[in-house]
Amino acid sequence: MLDYQAPNDLLKDKVILVTGAGDGIGKEAALTYAAHGATVVLLGRTTKKLEQVYDQIDNSGHPQAAIVPLNLETAAEHDYMELANTIKKEFGRLDGILHNASLLGARTPLANFEPSTFDQVMKVNVTAQFLLNQALIPLLQEAPSASIVFTTSSVGRKARAYWGAYSVSKFATEAMMQLLADELESISNIRVNAINPGATRTSMRAFAYPAEDPNTLKTPTDIMPLYLYLMGNDSKDINGQSLDAQPNRSPSA
Repeated sequence: MLDYQAPNDLLKDKVILVTGAGDGIGKEAALTYAAHGATVVLLGRTTKKLEQVYDQIDNSGHPQAAIVPLNLETAAEHDYMELANTIKKEFGRLDGILHNASLLGARTPLANFEPSTFDQVMKVNVTAQFLLNQALIPLLQEAPSASIVFTTSSVGRKARAYWGAYSVSKFATEAMMQLLADELESISNIRVNAINPGATRTSMRAFAYPAEDPNTLKTPTDIMPLYLYLMGNDSKDINGQSLDAQPNRSPSA
């Protein structure tokens, strides 16, 4: 899986939603999925960033993407239903979701954690994913083979001091993935898995580890084989798994 060689048309004719598509791993995943034939629905908070990704896809001659500006911190249930209705109207189905958008929050002891920051992190990292899944699972069921991929973390498996709401949210992400995988396995064509990207050269990583040399880290491009594998049909028998993109690296959020 980690050295998976994806055929160029792996995602041909598939419609895939990527959250947090304007930057970092989400941006790279969107570009990679488009390069392998997918129509990518770019969801993010900052329209300008999404437009830049859209232009990169368009200028490369890949299938035309779609832009959905949505702030997951403030979005309400009707916003997710409106998104589902728009995708249904434009495409008729959805073949995949990459839940990539996350907030780090503060790196501080839980006893001193600001409640408003805790709520903010949980809203984006957990509640938004729950509402997206509820709204979009009917569309995923219209696809012949659909995939939901969550983004997890090592601190969502073994908590470590000072990771606060982020760690709690990633434990919830693991639980949500396992629940959906178990509930959908026997009644639908949808498989559900999670990826722990590990220490990757992103702005979130730089914020969490400001003294770290980014040149020692893998880039988002380096870890894309696993993202392609889980979104394409070659992984149709993989369900309920939490996989590491960098399994040989020491644990790191």
